[in-house]
Amino acid sequence: MTCVLVTGGSGRLGRVVVERLVEAGFEVRAASRSARAPGGGVRWVAADLTTGRGLAEAVAGADAVVHLASAPYKGRYTLRVELDGTSALLAAAREAGVGHILYTSIVGTDRVPWGYFRTKVRAERLIQEGGVPWTILRATQFHEFIEQALRGMARLGVLVADPGIPAQPVDVRDVARHLVSLIERGPGREIEDFGGPEVMTMAEAAERWLRARGLRRPVLRVRVPGTLGRAFRAGHLTTKAQPTGEITWGDYLRGA
Repeated sequence: MTCVLVTGGSGRLGRVVVERLVEAGFEVRAASRSARAPGGGVRWVAADLTTGRGLAEAVAGADAVVHLASAPYKGRYTLRVELDGTSALLAAAREAGVGHILYTSIVGTDRVPWGYFRTKVRAERLIQEGGVPWTILRATQFHEFIEQALRGMARLGVLVADPGIPAQPVDVRDVARHLVSLIERGPGREIEDFGGPEVMTMAEAAERWLRARGLRRPVLRVRVPGTLGRAFRAGHLTTKAQPTGEITWGDYLRGA
């Protein structure tokens, strides 16, 4: 039986990936910084990316690693997880003879001048040069991330959206299914994009969210300034790659 280690297994995407891997018949390990009791067909292992503690034991005997652990927008800690942690994981995986590391990134990382995106590009480079057969999957923004941003603005009484920015939200369940298919396929040594099934403007996404949640808030249409706004309006957060996910923004809002 193929053994797969999942870093970030307790995260938004990680929980679903772990479930899908178990359903697909893999032997699944999930890494967290503290020990957890096994359950649901998953063996939890204690490993800390920032210190390297437990990484050698976590990857020992693993055939593949799905590297989902991340720490966006947390200053120096972000770099410790995304860069130092990825380097430490790669070193342990090389030593253990892991046959495939699958790293998740974000559509547009190489085209949008955003600090966290630049960090993801650096991590992608580490994966490509890390000496372990690899695949990188860049996904568009998760439905939950879009809703979180909208909910935060709604608390302030108004939603702000650039009507020229296209969005292509994707469901974590679709991303998880695609990740499992990539594990089954094996290392492609390429960067792949994966997006949701529909493209809409941010203003449209906001209006549909308000209707679905039964809220009344004005949607203020404002252009994001500078090079960042131009990159967003150029569609760099979207992709034409096939296949796409199946669960639409509307499906998600209806709780499907």
